Amino acid sequence: MQNKVTKLFGIKYPIVQAGMIWNSGWKLASASSNAGILGLIGAGSMYPNVLRTHIQKCKDATTNPFGVNIPMLYPNIEELMQIIEEEGVKIVFTSAGNPKTWTQWLKERGIVVVHVVSSLKFALKAQEAGVDAIVAEGFEAGGHNGRDETTTLALIPLVHRQVSIPLIAAGGIATGNGMMAAMALGADGVQIGSRFVASKESSAHDAFKNAVILAKEGDTQLTLKELAPVRLLKNKFYQDLQALYKTSPTSEDLKNLLGRARAKRGIFEGDLEEGELEIGQISGLIDKIETVSEIVESIIKEFKACQICISRINLNNQK
Repeated sequence: MQNKVTKLFGIKYPIVQAGMIWNSGWKLASASSNAGILGLIGAGSMYPNVLRTHIQKCKDATTNPFGVNIPMLYPNIEELMQIIEEEGVKIVFTSAGNPKTWTQWLKERGIVVVHVVSSLKFALKAQEAGVDAIVAEGFEAGGHNGRDETTTLALIPLVHRQVSIPLIAAGGIATGNGMMAAMALGADGVQIGSRFVASKESSAHDAFKNAVILAKEGDTQLTLKELAPVRLLKNKFYQDLQALYKTSPTSEDLKNLLGRARAKRGIFEGDLEEGELEIGQISGLIDKIETVSEIVESIIKEFKACQICISRINLNNQK
């Protein structure tokens, strides 16, 4: 399955395991890389010294390429970037910020740079900044999201039409069928998050993983648009938010309710009532906790079955 994405990262399959906060530690990243896809460590929930430890453990656990995802709003980003350089990380995904800020610095050090965007406008800005590839993420995705609420189905062909660098689709993708659909729309690969949350190697709390596999259609919602849009499972915290919205709250009111470390409380510590349970709409399709290798094998098997089906359809149409 060699294409622009596999060649850029030096991987077997054009799949990226998303670098999610409180989920994507060294165990998930190394298992993903060992399965033939690109594993990412999620630095957004790590202190600098913790990130260094995860990078070192990941290097010990795999000889295959892996990378680090860094939200550029992180307060200690200079320290994180210094660690990236010192530890010899070769691939960095940046998000939540201006790609011009760090792209040149990273590329001068021989690092492949990928930027996550939620709109065509920001995809063009990322390409102009000199990134090597783009992740275009539709609003079906879990966690923090774009304000335009553009779906993956609409976003990928819009971006594909106007960018020339490799394009990775994200948001609402968890299966081989979804991967095939994204690539039919113009993506060169896919980034998958929610399905890897429900993996044995994810660092998320088992209570959160079980909540994900029990989720049904309509159990997630995009909220907190006044601060930073985030998709999460509906729970007591979500209901408290909805009650507050009925009072026409200010941004400060929302911040006070949100408080600090809500995502850690829900995802990492397993507080299903008061925690912020970030997950994508595709969670409705996820019904079991598997190893990363089992997940990747299932996705690729289904993808190849789709390829055979499409080939047969094309052959019949030619008759």
